[in-house]
Amino acid sequence: MDTLEAIFSRRSPRHYQNGDVSPSELDTLLRAGMAAPSAGNQQVWHFVVIDERRILDKIPDIHPYSKMLKEAPMAIMVCADTSAETKPGYWIQDCAAASQNILLAAEALGLGACWLGLHPREERKEGISQLLNLPANISPLSLIAIGKKGEVKPPAGRYLESHIHKNGWQV
Repeated sequence: MDTLEAIFSRRSPRHYQNGDVSPSELDTLLRAGMAAPSAGNQQVWHFVVIDERRILDKIPDIHPYSKMLKEAPMAIMVCADTSAETKPGYWIQDCAAASQNILLAAEALGLGACWLGLHPREERKEGISQLLNLPANISPLSLIAIGKKGEVKPPAGRYLESHIHKNGWQV
């Protein structure tokens, strides 16, 4: 699948089929995440792969919009080691870019992936940090449900010409 096709066809499925994500697919997803740009090339991101059913099943108790994890065979949590930052505060953009790369790579591989926001919701960050035993210097940004699509949605068509401004703000 070419890049533009992945961008325009990508959706966030809430249902997944039975079947695992292969080790080579997982490797591709993680490599895609680490290929993202980062401020000053600091690359403070870390990725927690979650494929234990008992952990996936506990996450909806922490994150109210993550019920699809009861069907998905895996999730990847994108987080940052804030103690390693050389450009303080940019970990959010860096991890967001890594998350988007994972979403697009999943689409290109024919997998479904759904971004579940953790940051800036402190209760979600604290809950997932406790569940996954994260050190204090690790700050979670997103959790991405991944699996074989159990539903196919048409492209979203989100283009809005009224949101484009040239050489300044014009309405």
